[in-house]
Amino acid sequence: MPPTTPYAGKFNSCPPYNNNNHAQPQSPYRSNTAPKPSRESVYNGTYPTAENPYDVPQPHGAHRSSSVSSVAAKEHRYGSSCTISDNLYSPPQPHSPRQHSTSCPGRAYRHTSGCGGDQSCRNDGASTKARLYGRGITASYGEMCYHDNSLVSASLEALIQHLVPTVDYYPDRSYVFTFLLSSRLFLHPYELMTRVCHLCVEQQRSGDALLDKIRFRDVAPKLVQLLTEWTETFPYDFRDERMMRCLKDMTLQVGRGDEYSWRAMQQMTQRLIKRLSALGQYEEAVAALNAVAQERPASLKSKQASAQRSDILSVCDEPFILAQQLTHIELDRLSFIGPEEFIQSFAMKDPLENHKGFFRKRKTSNLEAYVNWFNRLSFLVATEICMPAKKKHRARIIEFFIDVAQECFNIGNFNSLMAIITGMNMSPVARLKKTWNKVNTDKFEILEHQMDPSSNFSNYRTALRGATQRSETAHSSQEKIVIPFFSLLIKDIYFLNEGCANRLPNGHINFEKLWELAKQVSEFLVWRQVICPFDRDRRILQYLVTTPVFTEDELHLASYESEGPENNMEKDSRRSLRSSLLHRENRS
Repeated sequence: MPPTTPYAGKFNSCPPYNNNNHAQPQSPYRSNTAPKPSRESVYNGTYPTAENPYDVPQPHGAHRSSSVSSVAAKEHRYGSSCTISDNLYSPPQPHSPRQHSTSCPGRAYRHTSGCGGDQSCRNDGASTKARLYGRGITASYGEMCYHDNSLVSASLEALIQHLVPTVDYYPDRSYVFTFLLSSRLFLHPYELMTRVCHLCVEQQRSGDALLDKIRFRDVAPKLVQLLTEWTETFPYDFRDERMMRCLKDMTLQVGRGDEYSWRAMQQMTQRLIKRLSALGQYEEAVAALNAVAQERPASLKSKQASAQRSDILSVCDEPFILAQQLTHIELDRLSFIGPEEFIQSFAMKDPLENHKGFFRKRKTSNLEAYVNWFNRLSFLVATEICMPAKKKHRARIIEFFIDVAQECFNIGNFNSLMAIITGMNMSPVARLKKTWNKVNTDKFEILEHQMDPSSNFSNYRTALRGATQRSETAHSSQEKIVIPFFSLLIKDIYFLNEGCANRLPNGHINFEKLWELAKQVSEFLVWRQVICPFDRDRRILQYLVTTPVFTEDELHLASYESEGPENNMEKDSRRSLRSSLLHRENRS
């Protein structure tokens, strides 16, 4: 059978499975709970370590250990391991072990329309059909259709079967990631895991109990390897109690036949529990920090009281330092976004989805929290500019944020860069003409040009490719940093999903589309695993994530108080805003 990857011949084998000294993901918090920080601890610089999510490194590279297992004698039995820190589409990969004939030569992937409803894809039995298709060759093997040795479509049952390991077969790395990522468009992860484990066990049954035990013992290491890839790359799937029960059942099943595989399952489960514990503590702490940030201090009620509030320059007056701390926050929050969240953000739109309860429960909380961080940073920038009573001070803050944005661009932190530009372009800030007249805007115009949305953000995409190439050949941790403009990344994945059907006219799943989805998500996984090389400044980090910011109405009112209305429409707007905000304060 031809290889399933669309990059046939360009992949190396994955590193051998290490079932002992695997690096563990560490919780960013030192206590079991994340209590709501008091206002005193937030603003006096004595924020308790246990409550500070930016005080210890986050688990970006939690699975990067390459130490030798204590059971190295059995290591060859576990095939290869896929970790979240690797890009499944950049290293070479061997052909599928299910190829019983000579390996096909590597060919570049051609983006075609797939097999569609062509009759060559409707193959009877296991016979093979092949024909010329444009410049390439289209062939079908049972219910799986290939073009130029790349899997382009198949039935759901065939795809599930292709994921199931046997004694002499293990699915190649890119296929495992792609199908585990996108299968949730068609069935619940629990259902997939149940079926895969059931098939793996049933395939070894012969009617003879002793022979069955021997055969399962031989296949157990590869089943463990598959579950290891699943738990390490998609650990959040196992927040479902049914998934954990299934994992426990398989541990007992494996333990009856192979001690080494049983130990590997135990270690895998321990790593999974630590990862899920770190996730839970992270989510609790972010919720507590957000609660503090939403409190309305007295300094927001009037311009006269603004002197009571610290501003960004009193906390950090070095643009490069602030850009470094922003990069810490970005990488921290990126590290907790599960790759499946990109798919689950639109999975419920599929008419075949009948497990909506799972997606309502799981949602896309970490992805949404990261988008909310972008919005917060934009409003923080606008608040810092509109707050000062003096024009000279406002101009100085604008120039400071322009320098911070420039440093973010140099680092490769495009998300913070775009958030700062967005904040400075908000109408309450943009209308401060007298303030802007005191600012040298040359650098800001260059940055705006780099992030210009015209031609589908072509300038930004060029800069992103340059940063990615720099990262691939980097000799230092700082050069490896690539933080994409996240909203655009989500938009790209969304339109890729909306622009292509999940199923073809013949009922097959459009696997070409799944390859493309997996390529984009895989690139994100490489970016998120970088460990931030900069020193943490806890005081600056606390300020960035907890200091209250203006709402949109408060921003407009602060802007009018900084520079008075210029026409009757603005006068009416200011009068309406004052009345509205006063009414809200009285109600609260």
